[in-house]
Amino acid sequence: LGMPISLGYGKLSLRLSIINTFAAVWFSAFSALTFLAFGFDKWSACGSNRRVSELSLVALGAIGGWPGGLFAMIMFAHKTSKWTFKLKYTLAFIPFAAEIWAWHRWR
Repeated sequence: LGMPISLGYGKLSLRLSIINTFAAVWFSAFSALTFLAFGFDKWSACGSNRRVSELSLVALGAIGGWPGGLFAMIMFAHKTSKWTFKLKYTLAFIPFAAEIWAWHRWR
């Protein structure tokens, strides 16, 4: 039960199991969503628009978007001077790492 992915080298192909495909889609989608949420919050911070709550940003990171959030923090220079947020986001790495561990363990 897998989805063949051609690597472009003749008969060489990689078969991803359903759990691997799900994990790849899950982590990619949540990383992209978290990146966009950080970008939207940065854009909103420049004006007087409605902001994305810190809880939402941390929760998105914890459920799978941690790399996207970290990349957004660096790229947008957003939430990098607020040490309380950096601590919360660092702690959000724990459930993210547990998800990676669980996926690796049971795939």
